Amino acid sequence: MLELLHKIPLFQNLTENQLLCLMNGTEKWLNPGDFLFKQGEPAKCFYVVFEGAIRLTREISNQEVVLATYEAGTFFGEVPLLAGTLHLASGQAVGQCHVYCLHEDEFWQMLMFCPSVRQAVLGFMASRMQELQMLSQQHDKLISLGTLAAGLAHELGNPVAAARRATGQLHDTVNVLHNLSLESIKQHLTPDQLEYLLEIKRKGIEQTVQLSDFDPSVQMDLEDELGNWLESYDVANGWKVIPTLVAAGVNAQQLGVIGDQVSANVLNDILTWLEATLAVASVVNVLDQGVTRISELVNAVKSYSYMDQSPLKEVVVHKGIENTLTILSYKLKKHRVQVIREYEQNLPIIEAYGSALNQVWTNLIDNAIDALGEGGTIWVRTSSQKNDIMVEIADNGPGIPPEIQSRIFDPFFTTKGIGVGTGLGLEIAYRIIVGQHSGEIRCFSKPGDTRFQVRLPIRPFQEINKPKTEAAFA
Repeated sequence: MLELLHKIPLFQNLTENQLLCLMNGTEKWLNPGDFLFKQGEPAKCFYVVFEGAIRLTREISNQEVVLATYEAGTFFGEVPLLAGTLHLASGQAVGQCHVYCLHEDEFWQMLMFCPSVRQAVLGFMASRMQELQMLSQQHDKLISLGTLAAGLAHELGNPVAAARRATGQLHDTVNVLHNLSLESIKQHLTPDQLEYLLEIKRKGIEQTVQLSDFDPSVQMDLEDELGNWLESYDVANGWKVIPTLVAAGVNAQQLGVIGDQVSANVLNDILTWLEATLAVASVVNVLDQGVTRISELVNAVKSYSYMDQSPLKEVVVHKGIENTLTILSYKLKKHRVQVIREYEQNLPIIEAYGSALNQVWTNLIDNAIDALGEGGTIWVRTSSQKNDIMVEIADNGPGIPPEIQSRIFDPFFTTKGIGVGTGLGLEIAYRIIVGQHSGEIRCFSKPGDTRFQVRLPIRPFQEINKPKTEAAFA
């Protein structure tokens, strides 16, 4: 036992007599998933991990939040003993665990007779209390934000559905009006001319739906060309139809086939009908795209916040990333940032906290946008191996200076200006990936190539480190 205690960093500077004072504790061996203690129970011991790991989780607002994972060589349990409270969290074994339990009386004796241990324990207690307070505040903010997002999504859902129905009805009504208005000019055209006109209209609507933007100089030339043609055929008020017809890709050569065979009055009616038809199609298309975009955002918010769903569930990682990109699309467009997706097909589904992972994707992609400034490219890559999947968020920005790369996951560390960054984004991402999902997050950065790699276990993370056979621990 003395040998095991001496290997613990906290006790390495103790004399043999001081170590003998710690020999009155008890040892515990835990199987994967066993509870060492539960939240709300009386705190009776100070714990040292000899082998395996203990994950601490706290229930906040009816959700289980991972606070930390203590591996071999670390200690915990001092906070409730020193603060005189019940256990603030639950401790559960990750894999096979060997834990040393120093009872409350022996704990106080250790602090009295071992100054180096006392100094270390009190220092860790202060930082752990600060982290617990910070995590609770951050989680409360996320709960409030999720509630707000869920409420907005619900409130927007009904009017969006009504608007979608209205645009559908508008399509039907426009088709009826189109057929009625066509009757007024149909009698002046041969079947071939009518078919040709309808083909111009069909191609014009396709062009309108694509919303292709002409180069301004090209558009001016096309408008001048069409204007000259209209003047040569004595079309009254031709300037009114020019912008719509040019935007729809209609040119003088196409109209000349009909213009050479009908009177000026009939040609004027045809162009008025064609311009009105294309203009209405353009307006309806804009409405349809707007409603579709709002609907996509509402669905993205619902999926992003995992409304009305259990926090721990099967997660399709690509869907979470796409929802995040949808929500950040305005910022991406504003800063002219291109996103290149390099997804592995049939990426395995994992069991995870979906809304927490979405927070990670948001923090990483948002940081990449800020790093790029104006322009630049972000790559989102996914791949899988036997036991895990990897998500990589990369950008071609200026990079992270080598001297601070080791500190980027530290709480409150930020390179952004005052009032811009809190220094919590990457620290929270680290907690979620490493502490909550038993995964890994790493950063590789040099000018022009910054990559954050996230690895997540494919198997349920409660089973990570679970022995394959009983013989493994014989």
